[in-house]
Amino acid sequence: MRLSQAFLPVLKESPSDAQIVSHKLMLRAGLVRQTAAGIYAWLPLGLKVLRKIEQIVREEQDRAGAIEMLMPTIQSADLWRESGRYDAYGPEMLRIRDRHDREMLFGPTNEEMITAIFRDDVRSYRDLPRTLYHIQWKFRDEVRPRFGVMRGREFLMKDAYSFDLDEAGARQSYYTQLLAYLRTFQRMGIRAVPMKAASGPIGGDLSHEFIVLAPTGESEVFYDADYDAMDWSQTELRYGDAAGLHAMFERIGQTYAATDETHDEARWSQVPGERQRQGRGIEVGHIFYFGTKYSDAMGLRVSGPDGTMVTPHMGSYGVGVSRLVGAIIEASHDDSGIIWPEAVAPWSVGIVTMRGDDAASRQAAGDFYDKLTSLGVEALYDDRDERGGAKLAGMDVMGLPKQIIIGPRGLAQGLVELKDRRTGEKQELSIESALARLTA
Repeated sequence: MRLSQAFLPVLKESPSDAQIVSHKLMLRAGLVRQTAAGIYAWLPLGLKVLRKIEQIVREEQDRAGAIEMLMPTIQSADLWRESGRYDAYGPEMLRIRDRHDREMLFGPTNEEMITAIFRDDVRSYRDLPRTLYHIQWKFRDEVRPRFGVMRGREFLMKDAYSFDLDEAGARQSYYTQLLAYLRTFQRMGIRAVPMKAASGPIGGDLSHEFIVLAPTGESEVFYDADYDAMDWSQTELRYGDAAGLHAMFERIGQTYAATDETHDEARWSQVPGERQRQGRGIEVGHIFYFGTKYSDAMGLRVSGPDGTMVTPHMGSYGVGVSRLVGAIIEASHDDSGIIWPEAVAPWSVGIVTMRGDDAASRQAAGDFYDKLTSLGVEALYDDRDERGGAKLAGMDVMGLPKQIIIGPRGLAQGLVELKDRRTGEKQELSIESALARLTA
C-alpha cells in the first residue's frame, strides 16, 4: 500500500476525551472513529488488524473441530422467553418491535438461537458431539460505554456452542476449547492467563475467563508465577487425547489465578510468597459449561444409545475479537505508539524516504516496495512529500514491526536502515541484505 493512495488519517495529538492508552492510540493511528456512544467505524488500518485477529480465531476453532456457521443479529423475543432469560437479562439487551409489532431484540449472545436450531435438526446421539461457532457483530446497551472498543456497545465476537451426550463428553469439549484458546492467544503474540470466573447471566458452574496482563486493565488479578513457565501452545498435546486434555485442565485448575471477583484469600495464602504475582488485566475470552440449562428449558432431546431420550449437555465459548485489538495495544505499546505483534500487524514493514524531494531515494524506495510486495511481504510505503521526521513519527504511532528508512547519505553508500519497532534497534544494511532479512 502506498500511503499517498491510502485512507490512513493519523492524528498528531491524542484526543482529549480518550481515557486509556488503547483508545488514544486507536484514534491517533487511524484505526477507528466513533459514530455514536460506544459505536465505532473501523477504518482501513483497524479493519486489517481486526481481520487478522478474526482469521487466527477461525483457524484455531477449525483445528479444534468446531464448525463455522452464521446466525442473524436480530432474534425473536419468543426464543428468550423459552429459556426464561428475556426478562432476566436486564437493560443491556436492546429490545425492539418490528412493523408487525412483534417483539425482537439485537442479540447480545446466541445460546437460545443455537439451541433452537440444534433442537429442530438433530434427533440422535449419533449426531453428537458437535461444536458450532460463528463470528458476528453483537450489541449490548452498556449504561456507560467507555474506553473505546474495550467497553463499547457494538462489538465483534466469536461464540461457539458445544453439544454432548453427557457431562463427561461436555467436559472434554470444554477442555478442547481451553486448549484452542491458549493456542489462539499465543499465536497473536499475547499471553492470556485462564482464571476461574463467575458465570454471570449465561449460567453454569464451570467457567474460566482469559485475562491479558496489562497495567491499565479493568480487573485486579492474582496469579501464581508457575504460569510464567507454562507452555502456552501445549505443543505436544493433541485434541483427541482425552487424558492429556484432562491433565492440562487439572494443572490449570491447581495453579492459582483469579480476578478480584473470584479471589480466594485462603487459597492465595497457600501460594509461596516468592511466587505470588499481582497486577491488572483485561478479559478477552470466556468459556462456560452449563449442563442442561438451555437444552432442558427449550426441550432439546435426542435418542440415546439405548433408545431412551436424552437431554444434551452444552457449553459456550466466547472471544472478544474487536476487544482484542484494544487489549493487544494495552499490552504492547510505548510512548511513541503501538507495537504490533507480527501475527496481527496491518503491514509487516513500513518504508520511509527521509527526503521526499530526492529522486534517487524515491526510486530506491519504490523498487524496494515492489520487491517486497512481489515476494508476498505486506508493506506500507510512505511516498508522501512530507518531512522525514513526521513520516517516522507516523510509522511509530502505527506500530509496524519493521521499518526501512532510506536517505540520500546512506543510499550513496548502497545502504538502508532497518529499524525494529519493538526494540528500537537500528542496523545499516545493503539493500540486498535488508531484503533477505525481511523475507527470511
